[in-house]
Amino acid sequence: MSELDRWENRFAAREYVFGTAPNAFLARQAPRLKAGLRALSIADGEGRNGVWLAEQGLQVTSQDFSPRAQEKARALARQRDVELDFFLGDLLEFDWPDAGYDVIVGIFFQFLAPDDRARVFEGIRSAVRPGGLVLIEGYGPKQLEYRTGGPGKLEKLYTGELLKAAFEGFSEVDVQVYDAEVSEGAGHVGLSALVDLIARR
Repeated sequence: MSELDRWENRFAAREYVFGTAPNAFLARQAPRLKAGLRALSIADGEGRNGVWLAEQGLQVTSQDFSPRAQEKARALARQRDVELDFFLGDLLEFDWPDAGYDVIVGIFFQFLAPDDRARVFEGIRSAVRPGGLVLIEGYGPKQLEYRTGGPGKLEKLYTGELLKAAFEGFSEVDVQVYDAEVSEGAGHVGLSALVDLIARR
């Protein structure tokens, strides 16, 4: 089964697999977000994070490669009465605009092999404008013990050192590594090993 088929099958469920509320880390960043900013939410799935960003008044592009996920994201946007731009396509084929976004959000996009992940990080670096913000949350290696979500392969997990190196040279790079209870739909539930990045170019 291809990666796309796997996610299409998963998103075929009637319910929202990861819920409709925003990721908790992202929601905590609300004071950093200002209405009118241009935002990109990568691997936005069923839209919970992109829709929340739009509710904060941001101009949002929601990217994902799953048609079923984006159908649900569009439905959620209609329900919440917000507008987003949607990009349906593989993240590795995304055309990163030079300094095109004020905010780039990546929540649990840990399906990439290390070389592909490095390409995406480079794309993010180039696409966020000077002074712009990058917000990333993912799972750390201890998640292999918890098994409460995320990939089951060590090479796809984050460490604090990995994210610091990926965004070295930014004016602000704050990485937090910690364990916390997560409750995001049926897809992410329970004690989790988290790695958060707040980086300002």
